[in-house]
Amino acid sequence: MHIILGHIRSVDVCTFSSAGKLLCFGFSAMFGFGGRTLALAEKYRWMSPSQRRDFAIIKALAKLKPEDCKISFLLAGCSQNKQERKSQRSAESDCGGHWQTIQGQFLNISIMAMPCPCSMAPRGFTPDTRLHNGSMALRVVRNTTRSEFVKHLKRHSSVKNQFNFPFVETYIIEEVKIHPKSNSNGYSPQEEGGNHTTASEHGFPWNVDGDLMEAASEVHIRLHPRLIRLYGGSLEEMNDCKVACDCI
Repeated sequence: MHIILGHIRSVDVCTFSSAGKLLCFGFSAMFGFGGRTLALAEKYRWMSPSQRRDFAIIKALAKLKPEDCKISFLLAGCSQNKQERKSQRSAESDCGGHWQTIQGQFLNISIMAMPCPCSMAPRGFTPDTRLHNGSMALRVVRNTTRSEFVKHLKRHSSVKNQFNFPFVETYIIEEVKIHPKSNSNGYSPQEEGGNHTTASEHGFPWNVDGDLMEAASEVHIRLHPRLIRLYGGSLEEMNDCKVACDCI
């Protein structure tokens, strides 16, 4: 029906690269708890999807540990019109076009170019994100206690603000570089019982649109505004919806 009526929507797309090599395209990514949970779930493919998900979450929470990372990002510019900014490159420095850096111990890092609603987060992991506004949301969860982190996770399944925690920070960005400092405090395939025999043995797991990606060094994520066009209707606003979900 959308094809017949000619309903076309432009969508922002992210590229993921490491050491100058393109790894993949995507719309969302999670590093830390999100990536580690998916890596665990992939080892138990014989389970049903729901059992595999629940088992991986519980096991990842039991072995919850932060990643020591350096995160550099470029904040979204002051102009609301992305096309204007592209035609006026000289104004970039006047719109906060300088890289900012944060570092420390992070339990989870999320980069979202769309809300990404799912059964665990009916309103999406970043409800205010849009498909084609020329920006993406960077959300970092700094190291905290296991109980506080679980409270944060549970907020995703309710109408409460999942960002209203002192250890959660959110930035609206255009580009980001995530550099894990070492594997000493982070993911270890041997620790999880994995038998990796490839060069990615010491890589860090990433969850990119639900697919496992491994990278051993810094990952550079860039947003490409309205890169693809899809047939579809208007998105329903979900800010005022009421949900009841006990997924976690």
